[in-house]
Amino acid sequence: MIEHYKTGSHMIVDGHIYHQDLKIIRGQVMDNWWRLQGHRLDPDDIKDVVHARPKILVVGTGYAGNMHVPDITRNALSKYNIDIVAEITSNATNTYNQLFSEGEDVAGAFHLTC
Repeated sequence: MIEHYKTGSHMIVDGHIYHQDLKIIRGQVMDNWWRLQGHRLDPDDIKDVVHARPKILVVGTGYAGNMHVPDITRNALSKYNIDIVAEITSNATNTYNQLFSEGEDVAGAFHLTC
């Protein structure tokens, strides 16, 4: 579970503080997540998510929603029957926590800034 997200600053997951963008896949946190194009989520940026095949991927697009999720990425996830929810990071953390607490097979990819 995500314990806290401070807008544009950090996220706390399982007692650990992360200051860089991160992914959560099957309870594993992958920090210092970099994308091929900083404010665009490409299929290559989430190969590990696709490999894990969660039911849902929650994407935090930043505190102002500046990270774009193009159709090519949405289509790639759809091909593997992975639903995507993309929203500003503060909302995405709440969505992730709710789905997680309901027992859903959910992964997360969070842009912490802009």
